[in-house]
Amino acid sequence: MMKKLLFSISLCFFTTALGVAQVATPPTNRIENPMLWADVPDPDVIRVGDTFYLVSTTMHLMPGAPVMASKDLKNWETVGYIFNKLTDSPKYDMQEGTVYGRGQWATSLKYHDGKFWALLAPNESGPMGDTYIFTAPKAEGPWTIHARLRHFHDATLFFDDDGTPYVFFGTGEMCQLTRDLKSVVEGSLRHYFQREADERGLLEGTRVIKHNGTYYAQLISHVYAPGRHRREVCYRTKDLMGTWEKAVILESDFGGFSYLAQGTIVDTEEGDWYGIMFQDRGGVGRVLTLSPVRWIDGWPMLGDENGKVPATMRPYKSGMPETAIVRPDEFSATELGLHWQWNHNPIDNAWSLTERPGFLRLKTSRVVPNLYLAPNTLTQRMEGPMCTGSIVLDLAKMKDGDCCGLAAFNGDSGVLTIKKNGKKLTLEMSEQKVQLTDREKAVTKVDENVIESVELKQPKIWLRLDGDFQPRHNDAANFYYSLDGEDWKQIGTKNYRCVFDYRRFFMGSKFGIFNYATKKAGGYVDVDWFHYQKKTVE
Repeated sequence: MMKKLLFSISLCFFTTALGVAQVATPPTNRIENPMLWADVPDPDVIRVGDTFYLVSTTMHLMPGAPVMASKDLKNWETVGYIFNKLTDSPKYDMQEGTVYGRGQWATSLKYHDGKFWALLAPNESGPMGDTYIFTAPKAEGPWTIHARLRHFHDATLFFDDDGTPYVFFGTGEMCQLTRDLKSVVEGSLRHYFQREADERGLLEGTRVIKHNGTYYAQLISHVYAPGRHRREVCYRTKDLMGTWEKAVILESDFGGFSYLAQGTIVDTEEGDWYGIMFQDRGGVGRVLTLSPVRWIDGWPMLGDENGKVPATMRPYKSGMPETAIVRPDEFSATELGLHWQWNHNPIDNAWSLTERPGFLRLKTSRVVPNLYLAPNTLTQRMEGPMCTGSIVLDLAKMKDGDCCGLAAFNGDSGVLTIKKNGKKLTLEMSEQKVQLTDREKAVTKVDENVIESVELKQPKIWLRLDGDFQPRHNDAANFYYSLDGEDWKQIGTKNYRCVFDYRRFFMGSKFGIFNYATKKAGGYVDVDWFHYQKKTVE
């Protein structure tokens, strides 16, 4: 009861005293685009029965390859992950480098012969980049590794009507797999199209379906000719080994941001079709949009009657319960909720939900120099248009040199850190920027600029982070602390700018809860709860 009371108090303060958003708009029966205003890139979507399943890229976060489910294309929730960890290299443990911006990419999801199938290839060279094929009896898992194959970039798995499996990948490449999906059929590799002269970038993110006897391959196209933009193109054929013809099926800006593409189309039980494409939205990441699909001359044209992504849509079904992919947590369960992911592989014996029931205990397990090499940083997506997340920390068991807190975590991070030096506790708001090597993604330097610090006289503190990702609001994050859970004080940079950098993390900003040791392992902090609210605008 006390946790809920304090949450109500903090939300009241957020919505009135700060003036960021006076009142959250009541839920409506419309789908507001972006459908998922959070970092959910490289989607693949299928329908099995009355349920839609979506997979996305989360790269260096673990568990990885999240599977989300919805009945109405409005309310989504994470129902499982395709793998808990990747173990091909110590880099996944942040040893001998990292996998920031690498790891799992562009997973393909299929349902065939009563089983779910997933294909993914980490964005790496050598054995680390070999393709995984996973299978599971249900989307929630458990998933098992079925095969490892050569690297296929941004690939999709496809089963023909007779069960013959294929992989479509790269820029217009395809090959046939053996029936057991464990090897490539010799001599089957071919290019099924050649890109146009002004498509100098890759055509990638392939998704393939078959409809009314016609094969459709959908790809994102980058063009550099005047008056042409990033767009979704489609190639089609009646004969996989024959000639493919091409059309542009979406070329639309949306919501004050530039043009969007990459995704797929999916049908309903009644035979209607929807398109799900992502759009780059700066610091919040790459967000998902929903569009109607109109079949015109046999082409799946996305968008409204003007070919544009609509601002709102009617849900496919009404009356479905509200769900979300970002959620608060009282840490009262014995297992971590599926809405959380760790930064890189976690150290399993360095965290607990049972040693102190009702709390998440984060232990320091090895000495590291900075946040970007800290194991067991726990993350969730930040969301637009606005959001607020807060935690309360018990600091009593920190050791000298320990650092814990809450971050808007990315390659550039705004960070609230409690540091223990001897017996002294200090809260700092800092701006941190990591530098990584191109090949190994090794951390070479972290620039830390402390903006403001406050000495603490008590072993308990409340921290809060507010995000504002409205168009033209510069992806602002603001930071607050409280000594009693009621009176919040802003600290450090006002309107810290969250940025998206494809060269380093290649992902949107995350709430990051962390605890690491810089001198000696063995300390710990207890996190009482994570409170969260997505804020909308009137």
